[in-house]
Amino acid sequence: MPAIPYPQKRGKRTLIAIIIVIAAVCAVVLALHLQPWKPAPSGPPVPAIPAPVVPTVTEPTIIVAASDSSAASKAGADYICDGIDDQYEIQAAIDALPARGGTVQLTEGTFKCSGNILPGSYTTLKGQGDESTHLIFTDNGLIWMKSDSIALEGFRATGSGYSGKSAHRGVIYITASHMWIKDVTATADRSIQAVFYVQSIEGYTRDIEYIAFIGCVADSPGTYGFLHSSQDTDNTVHRYVQYTDCRAIDCGRHSRFNNWVTGFDFAELNDIESLRVTRCIAEGNWESGFHLEWAPNKNDVVFTDCISRNNGRKPYPDYYDTSGEYYFGAGYYAPKGSYTFNNCTAEANSAYGFFFSYPDGVYLYDCTDFETGRGKTDYSQVKPTSFFIVQSLLTNANPSIVMENCESIESFGYGLHIALMDHVQINNFRLTDPAGIDGKGAVVGGSPRGALFVDSSIDIHATGDRVSTLVYAMGNRNVIYSGQINSNAAHPFVIDGYGTSNVRVQNMQMLPVGSAGITLTQDVPEGAVTIVKS
Repeated sequence: MPAIPYPQKRGKRTLIAIIIVIAAVCAVVLALHLQPWKPAPSGPPVPAIPAPVVPTVTEPTIIVAASDSSAASKAGADYICDGIDDQYEIQAAIDALPARGGTVQLTEGTFKCSGNILPGSYTTLKGQGDESTHLIFTDNGLIWMKSDSIALEGFRATGSGYSGKSAHRGVIYITASHMWIKDVTATADRSIQAVFYVQSIEGYTRDIEYIAFIGCVADSPGTYGFLHSSQDTDNTVHRYVQYTDCRAIDCGRHSRFNNWVTGFDFAELNDIESLRVTRCIAEGNWESGFHLEWAPNKNDVVFTDCISRNNGRKPYPDYYDTSGEYYFGAGYYAPKGSYTFNNCTAEANSAYGFFFSYPDGVYLYDCTDFETGRGKTDYSQVKPTSFFIVQSLLTNANPSIVMENCESIESFGYGLHIALMDHVQINNFRLTDPAGIDGKGAVVGGSPRGALFVDSSIDIHATGDRVSTLVYAMGNRNVIYSGQINSNAAHPFVIDGYGTSNVRVQNMQMLPVGSAGITLTQDVPEGAVTIVKS
């Protein structure tokens, strides 16, 4: 007779199995919760940059209580505010710190400030968190960080009603070096130029360096979320700047300081060197999500694991030309400079996912654009494009731009547009079902003005049937194409003339079997294109 399992032992084994399963599920859930980003990119390691020299002396700690703080908080405070001109009590606490520095600790509650707070060097101004400590600024009040080595942490700030010179500052206004701003959420109405503003100004006699924003949020302001600029000074460089886990949400969407409000603007009138932007989000902003102006110098700028979505809420203009400043509407607007993008995502931005003009050594690894142009309907002026790349013929970089393992998914216009470019290296670019412009899903060269795409290589893997031509190439010289095109389009891959010469198509698989394959127009000179069947 077979043995009968002993009930208690069977129960213990079952219980152990259940515990193991629960533990495994919890581990998976925790991993997903802590790491919502895509896998690590395949690009080279990002060089570290120096961190700010922030206050290390935390004592003495002077406590300032709000008028609506608890009785217990007031009992332990050194200063107690009355809800009117609370900046005076906060400033008195700052001024009471010794020269070596210390901490001014704000309790829970609301501090109503009608003037400036000026932290001194080696001062930490710290709240109880952005849901507990709230500073409300009126009558041109703001936090002006004009001395080196200051830290802000753990509060919420709101500003409104600015005029005069204060209207061209920020609620958190930085004009010196070695700043550490952590877990600060802030907003403002349309009367001030920015929420978080780093500006080089007259009187500070050197470049601004070593600025770190960590976990900061610009929350639905009527102005720029994070802004860098300069005025009335020759010291225009901002160097060693870090943004980590920061967000710019709905900046300028409902009201705006001007018609060009962006989420992050890292180079308005200043030069920028050694900028690191990591795990930051720009969403719902009036103009671009992440933005740098054309004129400043921009070197060693690195974006890693960033997300830019639903930006460019501004209506399309009646007239548009990329040679003028009529509209940006980009997830990432990065002209004239050297940049690296690792594992960055753009989604549903109105005009461009990634915009590059005059690229001077740009590298993209594992970057993806989803549905650029979604939410707009009239594309007669602005042509939405996932990856827009122009004008390296006027720079000296070789390579001018490198793209590895990048993808355009269901663009409402072009998936890829390249013109006036040389020394381009694109490997494993995936073009997925673009809606296209004028029947074309991707344009490389694309103008009857001579050779507009030269000395380059493209490995492209394209699918989709919404356009008559998935890949259109014109004016190519010394260019190699490879990859795979899978489409029932009328002409999946078209090579046109006007300057076309020494184009080689090799290891290019055309699917399905029997598709129209590669089309050479009558304007292609004889012998200008060589097709090597895989």
